Amino acid sequence: MVAKRLDGIYPHIGTDTWGRNLADAIENTCAEHKVVPPPRQAILEGLAAALPDTEIKDLIATRSGKKVLKPSAHRLVQAGADKVLLLMCDVHGAAVVPWDLNDRTVSCWSPPVAEASQRVKDLVAAELALQEAEKTARSAEKEREACRRAAGDDPYAAQALAAATQKHEDAEHRVRELEGERQALLAALGHRRPRPVVRAAVEGGESKAALVLAQQPYEVAFHVQRYAAECLERAGKTRGYDLAESLVDTGQLSKGMNVLQQWQITHPDGTVSPLWRLAAVTGNNRALARLNVFRVRPEHLVTGMPQSLVPMPKDKKADPGLLLLNLREILNRLSTRLNEASAKPETDPSDPSVRAAKIATVSAEIVIGCTKPAALEHVLRTLNVNDHLRGIQPYDEDARLIALFATLVDAYTRESLLADALAEAFPDARGVDLLDLVGVRDALTANGPLDPLEPLVPAGDDVSPVVLRDIAVRAITALVFPEIPPETPQKTSGRTVRDTGRFWPVVRGTLQEPAWSQIRAKTAEARTRLWSAAVAQLFLHRGNILSALGFFGVPETAKGAGQDPRPLKELFLGAEAGDANAWAALVQRMAPAMIHAPQPFITPGQGSEAGDGRKGVRRTPKSALAALTLAYTATSRPGISRALLLAFAKAVLEHPDATQPPEAEGGTPLICYGEQHWVEDRTAITAGMVIAPDIEGRPTHYVADKAWFDETFPVELSRATPAAPGSATNAPTAIGNSTGPTTATSHGAPLADPRDQLTALRLELPARVELVEGSYQRAVDSAHTLMTDFQEAHRLRVQLGEEALAAEQRIEWMEKLTKARSAAQASVTTLEQVEALILQV
Repeated sequence: MVAKRLDGIYPHIGTDTWGRNLADAIENTCAEHKVVPPPRQAILEGLAAALPDTEIKDLIATRSGKKVLKPSAHRLVQAGADKVLLLMCDVHGAAVVPWDLNDRTVSCWSPPVAEASQRVKDLVAAELALQEAEKTARSAEKEREACRRAAGDDPYAAQALAAATQKHEDAEHRVRELEGERQALLAALGHRRPRPVVRAAVEGGESKAALVLAQQPYEVAFHVQRYAAECLERAGKTRGYDLAESLVDTGQLSKGMNVLQQWQITHPDGTVSPLWRLAAVTGNNRALARLNVFRVRPEHLVTGMPQSLVPMPKDKKADPGLLLLNLREILNRLSTRLNEASAKPETDPSDPSVRAAKIATVSAEIVIGCTKPAALEHVLRTLNVNDHLRGIQPYDEDARLIALFATLVDAYTRESLLADALAEAFPDARGVDLLDLVGVRDALTANGPLDPLEPLVPAGDDVSPVVLRDIAVRAITALVFPEIPPETPQKTSGRTVRDTGRFWPVVRGTLQEPAWSQIRAKTAEARTRLWSAAVAQLFLHRGNILSALGFFGVPETAKGAGQDPRPLKELFLGAEAGDANAWAALVQRMAPAMIHAPQPFITPGQGSEAGDGRKGVRRTPKSALAALTLAYTATSRPGISRALLLAFAKAVLEHPDATQPPEAEGGTPLICYGEQHWVEDRTAITAGMVIAPDIEGRPTHYVADKAWFDETFPVELSRATPAAPGSATNAPTAIGNSTGPTTATSHGAPLADPRDQLTALRLELPARVELVEGSYQRAVDSAHTLMTDFQEAHRLRVQLGEEALAAEQRIEWMEKLTKARSAAQASVTTLEQVEALILQV
């Protein structure tokens, strides 16, 4: 005889038949509104499995023999250029999990790179090994205590105690080793986890209105979801009241928006379980608080609920290893257990069956259709950002700035100016017209890979992670600090309005800044914080965003950053060839990587404002950057050479892409420079750390850290007076025009030793030759492209029978090309002279 279901306030989920009716109704309604529905399996397993049986009946109507949703059960929302269809219904209070992509916790996630994902797997394995080692250590401790309390007349008691003590010591040593490995892996991850990447679900080769995560091993999915919940709980502690107690007392007063999302869990036996669940796009804190009231963990919902946590009387034996994957069965078991407990008069008021009474079901809006499924994630994330930016709850500063930057990128896109702004910032790009603007938007906001930025790389340059990250930083700088047109001379005495161009009004409107004429230091600081938070998303190790204060001032905020357009390769060659301006530009490119490093070189203002006695030497981020810039021309500073500077710059720019910890030559263990006199508790050497170079640019046995940087480039160096342009240290030397030895310059300063000049020139000339070679190659490519374009124009004119251009236009072009050809011929003569001089150097 089948036991009758115990009724109560906690609902039971509808049957499969009503789930199929709901799927038919949603698909027919989406067809009427011309939007794309979710996959049918998502509706059956993720949506219908979360609705009470009576709720589905109230949502469906029959029209012309077809199942459709009632007009009061759905509404169409315009989200920019896209449309989203929402289902309004009451879902089970424990059916919704928090969304990992919540913008309040965005600073807790690192970029989604493959190396970080592998490190998460290693971290999970290390934590499991640590748990087993801790169990072994506890068992060994109990065994030791048992031997210690054994009867004294046992002749082998001393030997057994010694063996048990040794076993316990070995177990404790193993625990310490594994804990050290775990801490090293956490440090390698920057104490964060890579952001989960979702994509639109695909059914029958077409994108659908639902999201899908990539396949994850069970342990990794469990770990990542638990980490997301912990970060959300930590962010929610800034709330001025207890949200869980508020839900218990008054229930949920406002609706939350949810989306269907699939977790693909790979089990140890190789099987894959595709699990559809409802994820909270807005109201993440409420979703997590409800689960806490129900005493249900979100990681159990998305990876499988252990049967022992929701037992039923009919279960013969509770199997701790058995996982319940069906959402309908999980919620029905939970409701049955809570209904049984609430029916008992002796149930304690702290029991979930009593506390969760007012949130047994909650009102929700669920995405059941959209016009562009590929853009669904971005649309939902934008809604989440807008909900928080205009809300009254406290907002973490880093997360708020990142949300503002995402809003700024969207504003450029909405005004159709994103491609134009990037084209102006990258004049040598290989093809701005080839940009995938959706991919560029995701790349700049760290919601996708940097590959869509490849068209911005100059033609002929290699594409590498270092180059793409540099392109991303330059693009962010151009969007946050756009350049305005130069001021035109005033023709009349009347009042004129400064032309701020097309891009600055977008920044002003998004960030709600004052008029251009009212830009002050406060605006510059706020804009710099925004830039720093946006750039920090590109790095695995996240430093303090305040480390960039002072990098940009009022001139850059008002008139634009004024970036050097040369690529990294050309800047390195220029710095190697003796170009101080190239080195200064290279330092600007290095600055973000120096802030967001495992051992940061630039930190927020340190030391004492009044003197050096209490907190040490005062050093601001701007001082650190100035010292590194001026070190290039500080010839009197011992321990600094161009070889050291270039080796340091190369290592700093490449460190975010390192997959293995650095190793010193000869197998000598590396230690941080500032910890060389420490005996224990030294920092673990992890991937991404930089080996300190010596005066010749060769790697040493130390890891470069803040102590090494401050000692090599001290504060006094940032106060040095830069050499004047054209001085003996910077002016190029004319070869073959010497009129005899002199002892001083016109300013009275002694000339450099000729032998030192010759040595320096021999070091610089290879880079100069390579720079000239690159310039000529670009000129040849440009001439070839020009010829191809003219051939195509001639072919099209003949094909269409068009008239030739005016004679004046053709004569003007021919005159310009004649001048260019004459200059090229003159340069050929100069190069021939250089070839002859090479044999004499």
